[in-house]
Amino acid sequence: MSGPFHLFQVAGLEIEYMIVDAATLRVLPRADLVLRDASGAVVSDVEHPDISWSNELVSHLVELKTTGPTPRLAGTAGAFQDHVRRINVLLGPHGARLLPTGAHPFMDPSAETVLWPYEYGPVYAAFDRIFGCRGHGWSNLQSMHINLPFCGDEEFGRLHAAIRLLLPIMPALAASTPVLDGRITGYLDSRMSFYGKNSARVPSVAGMVVPEPLFDEAAYRRDILDRMYRDMAPLDP
Repeated sequence: MSGPFHLFQVAGLEIEYMIVDAATLRVLPRADLVLRDASGAVVSDVEHPDISWSNELVSHLVELKTTGPTPRLAGTAGAFQDHVRRINVLLGPHGARLLPTGAHPFMDPSAETVLWPYEYGPVYAAFDRIFGCRGHGWSNLQSMHINLPFCGDEEFGRLHAAIRLLLPIMPALAASTPVLDGRITGYLDSRMSFYGKNSARVPSVAGMVVPEPLFDEAAYRRDILDRMYRDMAPLDP
């Protein structure tokens, strides 16, 4: 399909999984076992007709995502699960498997983090230099993303307003990380407690988590994106 797309005409879904030892469930930095092209070379993306595989930041993470925008969500869950099975078949001979949920409950990110060294490796190294990515808000974090289109400022404003309304509610609906470092943290959504402060060196990156009430694209770029880029520039010349 080709755009431009209007509100809810299509969607893109992304779900992240961690690779773990099948017996102990400790994280294994072996996404290279899965992300290989037809020649056997390690790559950052493997494209399939329905669901593609990729990596972000750390070597124990595999992201599954719809291959391009999809007009129908019906059947998508089954497609994702089919690819989970396919990846587990590749990992099985190495004593590994995929593990879902929002964060690993007993990973020690300061000791177990291995940044992805292949394509985009220099980008991830820069993030690590600026923010320190060996913590729960970065390397021990699995997300599910919903990508939605808009066409023009009127649709942008409606979508942005709806997102601002839903964001405070989402942790109550999707909290799945009450345990970190092998301990009950006191938060049902520990992932969110770290997400809000993982970019503390550049506060404009996360802001207040719920974005400001800006309802046209130019204002969003001026007051959110451009400010973030200006704040980042001295740290990444």
